Amino acid sequence: MVCYFVIRLYKLVMYFKKHISTISSVISNEKPRVALFRIISFIFYILEGKFAAFCIGWKNSYLGKGSRVIGTRFIVLTESVSIGRHAWIEVIVNPFDSKVYPVISIGRGFYASEHLHISAINRIEIGDDCLFGSGVYISDHNHGSYKGDVQSHPCEPPVLRRLSSHGPVRIGCNVWIGDNVAIIGSVQIGSGVIIGANSIVTSDVPNNVIIGGIPAKIIKRFNFLNKKWESCPKN
Repeated sequence: MVCYFVIRLYKLVMYFKKHISTISSVISNEKPRVALFRIISFIFYILEGKFAAFCIGWKNSYLGKGSRVIGTRFIVLTESVSIGRHAWIEVIVNPFDSKVYPVISIGRGFYASEHLHISAINRIEIGDDCLFGSGVYISDHNHGSYKGDVQSHPCEPPVLRRLSSHGPVRIGCNVWIGDNVAIIGSVQIGSGVIIGANSIVTSDVPNNVIIGGIPAKIIKRFNFLNKKWESCPKN
């Protein structure tokens, strides 16, 4: 037991060591009293988020204040995940489709800013070392069905329409998603992708491209020969 707490204390110290530049910046830029207050607030902020993540079984991770995580039995994480304040992560077991086993899977080194919203009735996978800005929304379903043989009627209230999914959302590794991006499945996003702020992604995205717009389109591709991002011709 003692060994366990020593290891936990060591990991906590190493975590704060990573933020030493932030603390140094506060000390150098603020008045002593303000700096002291901000450092103490920062420490409590980190401890609160670490404790919240620990309570739901997330190892070496951080979950911001005011966040809601629903369906933890169906959420799979590795380690070193950091999610900002007021996140809403939810797995919904679809009562109309008992054959689908819903899962949200988040890889190692995932970092998301505030107001992240992930909702799944099918499957959402996020690879390692991804960075999400504020207000990112990811869903593998809709309120109602708008393609296929059986579709929702416009006279039916949206809240009463049956949740429907046409497939999973899969996001590769090393993906950077800007603020207020919406990703609606089914979608597969390759590794090394950058998605510009305020974009809406509704179709598959290949590896190593920059996309943006509504709907999101390819803007640049990475050239591995000259190691540069090159603009794509407009359609």
